[in-house]
Amino acid sequence: MSKDICDLLFRILFSLIFLALGSEHILSDDLLQRLMPTWMPAPGLASILVGIVLSVGGICIVLGWQLRFAAVLLGSFVVVATLAVHVPALIMKPEFVTESNMWLWDILQRSNLAKNLCLLGVCIFLWHHKPGKWSVEDYLNKNSSD
Repeated sequence: MSKDICDLLFRILFSLIFLALGSEHILSDDLLQRLMPTWMPAPGLASILVGIVLSVGGICIVLGWQLRFAAVLLGSFVVVATLAVHVPALIMKPEFVTESNMWLWDILQRSNLAKNLCLLGVCIFLWHHKPGKWSVEDYLNKNSSD
């Protein structure tokens, strides 16, 4: 498989989580709002703003355009979400978490913590990544040199 095909697949697969979660935050966030910390002001507005951030970053990555911007945007979001939501959720349990389902809540939060660390690692990698020939950046670079 060529490097360009691998790059395109990498960008598509990596961005899927951000595009899916971004869409969910914008279009159907009832469950997400229930999972937000109680101290979060205006959870509906916060959810929509998060959806926009995730979608913009994901779209930039899929297109292979402004990867450094997308890496900083998404990496910053991952750090904030991890520190503000997932780490505290390991310590403080919402009222709907009972003794019988606490193990599931703990697994979910530990999994989210590990996932976010992996996502942050890829965002750091993207800082220096140059997209292949199937990217907007490559297209713009070719047309600007003509």
